Amino acid sequence: MGKLSYDSTLGVDFDDRVLAHLQLVIGAKLRRSESFFFSWRDDPAIGDGRSSLWMHPTIPLVFKYAGGRPPSINRAWIEALMETANAPSGLVIVPEPTAGSTTPSAEGER
Repeated sequence: MGKLSYDSTLGVDFDDRVLAHLQLVIGAKLRRSESFFFSWRDDPAIGDGRSSLWMHPTIPLVFKYAGGRPPSINRAWIEALMETANAPSGLVIVPEPTAGSTTPSAEGER
């Protein structure tokens, strides 16, 4: 499990593969100075609720990976995540599409 640290005050665990895809999408948005919401379902161990962050280019962000090798990147998943990030509700983790599948809906969970 990797960790997304936001503003040195919040740390959230994500699978390294999910985190790598989030880094690409979040990085693309912040490079363009675009602010947006990022929402996910919390792990049942911490209450099984939902969390949201307001992502802004001036707020420090760290992606810390548990594994030593970078995971392979699924271009279709990047596109699906970017589609949610560009929606008014913001970035939501959607299931990774398999080869030949259509883009998943924004209802997917972590």
